[in-house]
Amino acid sequence: MFVPNGLARATVRFKPAAFVGTFVALAMAAFIVSACGILLETGLRASVPPVRYADVPVVAAADQRAHLVTGHGEDREDDAVPVPDRAWLDNSLVAKAGSVPGARAAVPDVTFPVQTRAGGQVTAHGWGSTAFTGERLTSGKAPGAGEVALTRGVLANGTVGDRVSLTTADGPRTFRVSGLTKAGAPTVWFTDTEAVRVSGHPGRVDAIAVLPKEGVSAGDLKSQVEHALGNRAEVYAGGDRGTVEDSSLAEAKELLIALGGSFGGIAATVAVFTAMGTVALSVAQRAREFALLRAIGTTPRQIRRSIATETLLVAPLAGLAGLVPGIALAGWWFGQLKEKGAIPEAVDLSVSYIPLVSAVGAVLVAALLAGYAAARRPARIKPGQALTEASVERLRPGWIRTPLGIAAAAGGCVCAGLAASLTGEDAANAALGIVMLFMLAVALLGPLVARACAALFGLPLRGAGASASLAAANSRTNARRLASAITPIVLAMAFSSVLVFMHTSEERVTEEQQRDGIVADYIVTSDGGLAPDAVREAGRTPEVTAAVGLLKTEVLVRANGYLDSASTQGVTGSARDLARVQDLNVDKGALSLKRGEIAVDASLAENAGVGVGDRMELRLPDGTKTSPRVVATYERGMGLSQVTMGQADLAGHVSSAFLTEVWTKGGSAGGLAKVGTVLDRADYTTAQSLDRELNAWANTVMAAVLGGFAAVAAANTLVMTVLDRRRELGTLRLIGSTRRQVMRMIRWEALLVALAGIALGTAIALATLVPMMKGLTGQAPYIPPLVYGSFAAAIVILGLTAATVPARAAIRGTLDP
Repeated sequence: MFVPNGLARATVRFKPAAFVGTFVALAMAAFIVSACGILLETGLRASVPPVRYADVPVVAAADQRAHLVTGHGEDREDDAVPVPDRAWLDNSLVAKAGSVPGARAAVPDVTFPVQTRAGGQVTAHGWGSTAFTGERLTSGKAPGAGEVALTRGVLANGTVGDRVSLTTADGPRTFRVSGLTKAGAPTVWFTDTEAVRVSGHPGRVDAIAVLPKEGVSAGDLKSQVEHALGNRAEVYAGGDRGTVEDSSLAEAKELLIALGGSFGGIAATVAVFTAMGTVALSVAQRAREFALLRAIGTTPRQIRRSIATETLLVAPLAGLAGLVPGIALAGWWFGQLKEKGAIPEAVDLSVSYIPLVSAVGAVLVAALLAGYAAARRPARIKPGQALTEASVERLRPGWIRTPLGIAAAAGGCVCAGLAASLTGEDAANAALGIVMLFMLAVALLGPLVARACAALFGLPLRGAGASASLAAANSRTNARRLASAITPIVLAMAFSSVLVFMHTSEERVTEEQQRDGIVADYIVTSDGGLAPDAVREAGRTPEVTAAVGLLKTEVLVRANGYLDSASTQGVTGSARDLARVQDLNVDKGALSLKRGEIAVDASLAENAGVGVGDRMELRLPDGTKTSPRVVATYERGMGLSQVTMGQADLAGHVSSAFLTEVWTKGGSAGGLAKVGTVLDRADYTTAQSLDRELNAWANTVMAAVLGGFAAVAAANTLVMTVLDRRRELGTLRLIGSTRRQVMRMIRWEALLVALAGIALGTAIALATLVPMMKGLTGQAPYIPPLVYGSFAAAIVILGLTAATVPARAAIRGTLDP
């Protein structure tokens, strides 16, 4: 059994203040790592319980991912991306599923919207689905050809035999009411055949519900159905059936995995390395103690064991202390995402021992590695040399850190040059590498960078009085201490600036393009979508000179070797009328809305490597492959839509074929009110900005998590460095310096640290944002002065507070008798 040695136990017991900073840094690291780990685990485990298919043991559905396969053999790669809408199965597979030996019946299931004459939207199904959902007629009979069964809420005061007008994707039509049910939500049932035909995607079904014969297990039935359908369908049983009902689950899982994995990986790496820096600082501050121990005969092995023991005493407790706030952060973050509709309500936060143990283990290993690395030199050098270096900081750069730091800085410059020549997502991905490489360079070259900053920022201090001159001299001669304080400030400034100003830059370009591109006088919308004849009705309104309908959705575009989503509008109307309500700023070609032809944003076309006249590989909203011809490119895709095509090319590939909006030139709000909710340009722009709030909120939260952690780490480091200078501050008081002079010196030092960190962080942020925005928007980044000023002011206030408060306590303690 491992027993902590007496020296380590005595150090922790009698000098706890020396370990407080280490404890805080390690606890914060565990806080970040555990929160991100919980989100990642939730993304990997996320599922929704079956509701509609609760009584169906086996369900077959289409693969809800679009696949881009590249390479062959060992080099084969499959880029799988969730389809923007929903993929459907061919109706012919129903018979195959129903023919397996264990199947009693196979029921085609479709769900689609229809509209009533009053404009309300209701959900429609095929009547066969009632075999597993349990609805029962209270009067009448099951629907036949030209008939529907419906809930009483759909037809006010209606009875069996009445006629009801319903609008489907094919247009309005009158049906006879064959029966009524008591189901809660407004619902309409067609015959299975008619439901498939009028669903908007004829010949295809959402899913196939397979009911078993008596005595057949779900596992056996699933195997039989999988064999019968082959690779043309995904077959689900057990808890996986809920995935078929809620297609948004795939996007939610992707979001959580991205937050917990991609961002979480960066955040965890930053947190661990910052904690390692704090541990190294703590060990370095006790260089005099280790030198004395070496002088009295302590062996290098004993010193290393003592440091390891101290780490084992502090790190596990710090890790455990960080778990509770980490769980709280993950719960709050998850709850906010659920409130904003990014995660289905049925998904629960998954908290197990895995991310918690991993967080504690990560900080423990990081602390051990940092302690060993910091103690390597004092444990190996000769006792006399150790005493010398404990008194005067060694100026010679390290032979390992320096080359690695130079390589990281060079890599950051290369990535910056590469990102400047890229567009779209490639530029964004390269930008992440820029931040990490430059941050790694600052961490490795810390003493050299700090000495350069002290020389540069110290120049104006030399003529600002004795306290300022002494502050400049202290900064130059204690570069390692200065580097420990600057690094977390650089981290806070760089990451917060990149995440926040990336959004402000995109938002500014979007607003400009919307302001210049929306030339319609009115935009008509409806929560349930607009009827197929909405464009014709709007066009007949007095004073309307042009009217077009837009079906808003997304498609997947093959760009830079990957499938990326692109905002898309399917247009009902002529290209001439579209130009009268939207100024897309066409730069090449001419708009056309013929079948098989599209216009695309110029940046997207460049990213995909296509031009006017080329074929562009797309995946439609349901994942269907197509290669329309590009007839025009335009400049305002970010503010309007990145892809423009005829609505006929999208019809049959979306869950709801109802128009999203109708744009008109001329007319009046009162005259258009009969079509739907009328918005003018300003109201529409505001409504569109609400759709971007989730991205803005996500960026802000990530900036707050990283920036907040870095800010706490910076304050923690400053407190540690100031408290370690009790002897120095006491000496200054003994040789005649007044309390005011000493405090003024501390404030000047803190100001120098803050300004150096702000300058370096700003430089890294600009090196990241400039190429990123050039690729994404084609413009320079937009940095709101007030936001940037608030960042800088917060860092200055934090630095001054973290330095002056412990300094005042240190001076008071030193002068006590």
